[in-house]
Amino acid sequence: MLQTESPLGAVATLASGLLFGFGLAWSTMIRPESVLDFLTFDDLGLLFVLGSAVGINLLAYQLVPRLFGRTLLGTAFQERPFELDRQALLGGVLFGVGWGLCGVCPGPALAGLGAGNADLLIALAGIFAGALLHGLWAGRQVPVTA
Repeated sequence: MLQTESPLGAVATLASGLLFGFGLAWSTMIRPESVLDFLTFDDLGLLFVLGSAVGINLLAYQLVPRLFGRTLLGTAFQERPFELDRQALLGGVLFGVGWGLCGVCPGPALAGLGAGNADLLIALAGIFAGALLHGLWAGRQVPVTA
């Protein structure tokens, strides 16, 4: 969650984003050809990136709240319920197909723009349009209540 309600929170968010963007660029995840090579099993280097991200965060999100009562910014840790439903599964499949077809993930694409890869603007325009279409479509759906 973004911590921008205070100046220190904004600095922490900026520093986290800087670390994330640098890591994406260093790992070559900002290059669609690297992602496509990973997805076609030609280069499994990004598997280490993915495994490291999941492993480190799994450990951190389990240990840090137990060791410290509050975040570094003094706020309480928040637990979020996990629900694997049809919408999450279908969204994951659609995301995976789109990722596999173009080799572009939104975060790395934004970082790639910072590294000078202007071709990513086309993929980002598609990502934006897809999210906009979903928002328009979802706004027309009748909520299901139990």
